[in-house]
Amino acid sequence: MKEKIWNFMFISIFFANMAMNMGLQMSNSLLSKYADSLGTPAAQVGLLGSSFAITALLFRFVSGPAMNAWSRKMLLLSAMGLMTIAFLGFSFAPNISATTGIPTITVLIAFRLLQGVGNAFGNSCCMTIVSDVLPKNKFSAGMGYYGCAQVVAQAIGPAVGDALAGKVGYHYVYMIFALIMLISILLASFVRTVAHERIPFNLRLDNMVAKEAITPAAIIFLIAIGYTSIQNFLLLYAQERGISGAGYFFTIYAITAILTRPIVGNITEKLGFAKVGIACAILTAVSLIMIGYADGILVLLIAALINAFGYGALQPMVQSLSLKAVPEERRGSASGTYYIGMDAGTLIGPTIFGAIAGSMGYTSMVWVMMSLPVFASALFILVRRNRIKEIETQFQSKE
Repeated sequence: MKEKIWNFMFISIFFANMAMNMGLQMSNSLLSKYADSLGTPAAQVGLLGSSFAITALLFRFVSGPAMNAWSRKMLLLSAMGLMTIAFLGFSFAPNISATTGIPTITVLIAFRLLQGVGNAFGNSCCMTIVSDVLPKNKFSAGMGYYGCAQVVAQAIGPAVGDALAGKVGYHYVYMIFALIMLISILLASFVRTVAHERIPFNLRLDNMVAKEAITPAAIIFLIAIGYTSIQNFLLLYAQERGISGAGYFFTIYAITAILTRPIVGNITEKLGFAKVGIACAILTAVSLIMIGYADGILVLLIAALINAFGYGALQPMVQSLSLKAVPEERRGSASGTYYIGMDAGTLIGPTIFGAIAGSMGYTSMVWVMMSLPVFASALFILVRRNRIKEIETQFQSKE
């Protein structure tokens, strides 16, 4: 058993994952502006954004069985290849439209769907591969470090992408994103995956969804409902309230999360998931309420700090719990199950928030109501604490 977290294989997949997520974050923040610059109606711009989540969620049910049956490294390289094609498709969408007569928005949506397929496999494969190279006694801490790659991408990706688009234009910026994805493929090629028992590919429910990992998937589902309200509505809410500089919320969150994830991972190794998870869930809910009652930028930044100790620290711990719940040969299914829960919460959360805001307006009570699923996750962890303890005990007892 490897005793070091930062072994060669971990470092390889860490930076491959960072490069992949950098391309995604830079791209996602620009796509709506790109479509708008092409004269796309607002309703179709919304469809362009949501189409990614639809295919990502659907193909989560396929990615688990595929990772159980086939080479996880080859699946990862293939997923990154699909995302490279998607970025090139975005870049040349107007040219493709002019040549084929297909509306540009239709071309963009088609490549956005392809990008969702790549993401469904890419993140799941990275998460499963990294779980194979971590020492058991540092598993949660290692997942905390691993999660920092995505946070770094979230912190600087959107700003860098926007700056590049302003200098070189959308056509060339998406070519740059494709180049970044090719770099991620190069980095991933150095990964040496651990051999695992293969399970023949099939799409039975018990192979698509790991029932042992339903508890962590339910936890992240409830928390994601609340957290995605921040991602989708914070800037609009701050604008309604006349609060300037709200974008710094995400900067403070990212910087703090980079520091908290490894620390909370080490604490989780000592105290167990249940105690740490309940505290993190409550902090996440408190941050949502603080956003609702914020009357200035200072309160928002304090909420960002608290949220980083909440959701920012908790997310990789839930990932870790999902992977601990199953034998190594079924980690593909566990990874897919985790992301099914997360993607479902990501789809449902903004819909609920939008419906409530549509009837009540962007009031403080909307944020209070969105904190309720997060508080429910803390209660759920409390109720399921014996099952969580069982997962952790069985994981440590495995040879």
